[in-house]
Formats: sequence, C-alpha cells, structure tokens
Amino acid sequence: MKKIILSILTISLFTFSCSNDDDIAPSVPLGDYENGILVVGEGGFTTSGTVSFVSEDTGSTTNDIYFDVNNEDVGSFFQSIGFNGDQAYLVVDNGVISIVNRYTFEKTGSISTGLSSPRYISFSNGKGYVSNWGDTGSDVDDYIAVINLSTNTVESTIPVGLGPEQLITVDNKLFVSHKGAFGINNIVSVIDLSNNAVDTITLDDKPDEMLINEDGDLIVLSEGATLYDQDFNIVGETDASLNKIDVSSNTVISSLNFTNGDHPSLMSYENGNLYYVLNNKVYTMTDSDQTLPANSILDLSVGFAYGMSINDSKLYVNDANFAGQSALVVFDLNTLTELETFTVGLAASKIYFN
Repeated sequence: MKKIILSILTISLFTFSCSNDDDIAPSVPLGDYENGILVVGEGGFTTSGTVSFVSEDTGSTTNDIYFDVNNEDVGSFFQSIGFNGDQAYLVVDNGVISIVNRYTFEKTGSISTGLSSPRYISFSNGKGYVSNWGDTGSDVDDYIAVINLSTNTVESTIPVGLGPEQLITVDNKLFVSHKGAFGINNIVSVIDLSNNAVDTITLDDKPDEMLINEDGDLIVLSEGATLYDQDFNIVGETDASLNKIDVSSNTVISSLNFTNGDHPSLMSYENGNLYYVLNNKVYTMTDSDQTLPANSILDLSVGFAYGMSINDSKLYVNDANFAGQSALVVFDLNTLTELETFTVGLAASKIYFN
C-alpha cells in the first residue's frame, strides 16, 4: 500500500511540475507591429498615404509598412485608423477602407463600395459606422455609412448635416462632430443606434476633436472659423470654444470661449488632464477648471502641429511636412522637455498606439 501511495504522489508531483512549466512558457509575438506607435501619413494628390511604425522596443522607424507587407499603396488622402479587436480599418478619402491585422498589417479585406469621401470609423453592437462627406460640392448628401462587419459591405446609410468628422460611441449613441468639410458647420449629431434617429447639438463653428473625460462627459473642441470674401480677404472671425456635454440628455453643461481670432486645434486627455494646441503652444486644464488657462505649458517649436496624442505622460506631436517626410516629436510631460524625434510619412496626422 505504501508503494502505491508513493507512486501516486510521484505522478502527481510530475504532473504539477509540467503544468507549471506550461504556465510560464513565453507568449508568442502577435506580429512585427505589436508594440509601438502607428502614424498616419495622409499623402497628397499624386502620392499615396502611408503608415509609419515606431517600435517601442528598439526605437527604430519603418515607413510605409502597409506597402511593405501587401505590395500595394493604401491610397491618397489617408484619413484615419479605427481598431476593432485585432483588426485595423484604414480609412482613405478616395472611398476605400482597407482592413488589416493590426499586428502583422496583412490585408484581410476591404470596403470599396457605398462610401463617398469617408473620414472616420467607429464600432458598436457588432457594426461599423463611417462618417462620409459625400460629394464635397453639395451640402445635402453627407451621411454615416453602417457597415456589416461580416460581409464588409455598407448595409444602410444615415443622412446627417454637412461635413461629419470624428465619431464617439457612448451608451448606444453615436456622437458625430461636424467641422463642415470644405465649408463651415456648428453641430454635433447624436444618433440613437437603436433606431438611427438623429438629434443635433448646436455649438460654435467647426467642432472637431472629441473625447470622454473621467466624469463621463463629452468634451468637444470647436475651432471657430476665419471668414473670407470672394477674393480671399479675411472679413471676420467666429469664436472658438471648449464644450462639455451631458451624454444622457444631449445638453451643453458648459462652454468656455476663446478670444476672438484664436483657433485652437488638436486635443488629448490623460489622467484627468485635458491638453490642446493654440498657436503652436500646448495648454492644459483639469476637468474641474471653470476658465481657460492663461499660460501655456509647452512651446512645441515645430513648423505645423498636425496631430497630437498622449500616452504614459508623453506627448506625441506630428510636425507635418506636405512636400516631404514629416517628424514625430516626443515630449516628456513631467519635465516639459523634448525627448526625441522620428522621421515619418508625408503630411503626418493621426497617432495611434498598438
């Protein structure tokens, strides 16, 4: 009997040891682009857009990874990337969305019909939602395309106002900022995704950047507009503002107005602190602040700040070049110092973390 018990214990210990070895086995890498920064290069009229990758592990930069992997261009006027699980949707203004594995960048599909000047994509309830400018010469044909993610087709459209841009989904609602395409608009559309009914919130001119703060409120940055006559002489300015919206009631909680003639752009958020750019300087404020900051915290010292994002107390800014390669500049928000610069694609805009 003692021999039998000893044998059982020996087998049990061997099995436990093997199980532990399996538990600590190293994870398999998901792909060459698993750990790093993705930068959208918009491209131009005769030049395709690109995706640049900056490795967090090595600091090396690879430009045009989509072409490197798939041997095809992503297309001109590349606007944005949307993530849904391990898939990345590359939204290009020419009317095509290319779908890739976000870690390998191997193409897995595309959406090529039913889109007209698409801008951004968001996901909710197993569907994709894409903002479309439509015919940019018309102000009555703009819409949100509803994407069947199983077939990669547009299954329906939701008409909205001129120039739909960025998208955020909250509590089965889709919030859409309307910068106005090549014109001017001043609304945020709110789409009830249970029935696609559309409500609107009126703000100052050219609402664009949006985010949800730690209180669950929607923050919208309206840039304001510069007005021109038929000879392109400036004839006026409209106010810019920072707006806080209750997402339950679709009502404006507060609006902070900038000095007339100031046109802030870009907005990011981390740990209860909001950041925006004005005149190539970065300003910050907390969720509870009731006035705009009087002083900036950082002078970017870049030619044209065209994209901004924050991750782990680091501020990433794209210094866009529309004639050649751009620069991704990284700042430490704790010390307010520049850390490093990476060379990225033509007309670099949006920044994402993979």
